[in-house]
Amino acid sequence: MTELKRRAAGRPASGKTSGGHSQSLVRGLSLLERLAAHPNGLALSEIAELAELAPSTTHRLLQALHSQGFISHNAEMGVWKIDVKTFRIGNSFLEARDFVATSRPFLRKLTAITGETANLGIRDGSTAVFLAQNESRQMMRMITRLGSRAPMHASGVGKALMAWLPEDELAQVLEEQGLARITENTLHDPTELRAHLADIRQQGYACDRQEHAIGMHCVAACIHNEHGTPLAAISVSGPVARISDARLVELGELVRQTAQEITTQLGGRLPAHDDA
Repeated sequence: MTELKRRAAGRPASGKTSGGHSQSLVRGLSLLERLAAHPNGLALSEIAELAELAPSTTHRLLQALHSQGFISHNAEMGVWKIDVKTFRIGNSFLEARDFVATSRPFLRKLTAITGETANLGIRDGSTAVFLAQNESRQMMRMITRLGSRAPMHASGVGKALMAWLPEDELAQVLEEQGLARITENTLHDPTELRAHLADIRQQGYACDRQEHAIGMHCVAACIHNEHGTPLAAISVSGPVARISDARLVELGELVRQTAQEITTQLGGRLPAHDDA
């Protein structure tokens, strides 16, 4: 085969992108994404404008998606909507995801960057439960037994989760758990705690300043599911001697960004402040 023929053989066929994907398939998936963002449906002209396609091309793609059961068409209202088949495909992803396994590489990365122990915890009723950990190699380090629990209001992971709970769930946690003082630094006044939770939502991370254990500092951030509600939280913990108040703020931004990366990878979303 001559050089010219080899080059020609490597070119994508007509109607395909440089990545070898069918242009129609890419455009069809683009339409699904736009319809998914508008649960009440869109008119043909609106879809065409959002996708930057000709109405005729848009209609052809919509018809193809409709014939396969991915979208529905309300002729009376003139709108197209996501249909049950698309929902089933999306739901299969949600059922298959494993947020613990997904989080482990991020915990290892946090420990590599900070030199401190990184944890993953969830809410179980009115307490925080630790499910995964990547230990620091420092002689003095934070170690939490997997499966152990901590009061929500007196731990970084717990407060990161509490901050995004709906009001009725937050009230239930406070009623069941109370605000016992674990150390002299533990927040034990409901009004003060609620103001603190508002600050956590604003900055995106929670700090435990010797509130659960004297001599230990912790910073945590929430991982959100597809509804924007708390799924889990990650944290970095270590002795006050290495994690000063100033370093807590520095680590807070790192943990917040990492939690957002995990949220994105899991198909979740960060809620607006007024969603909580």
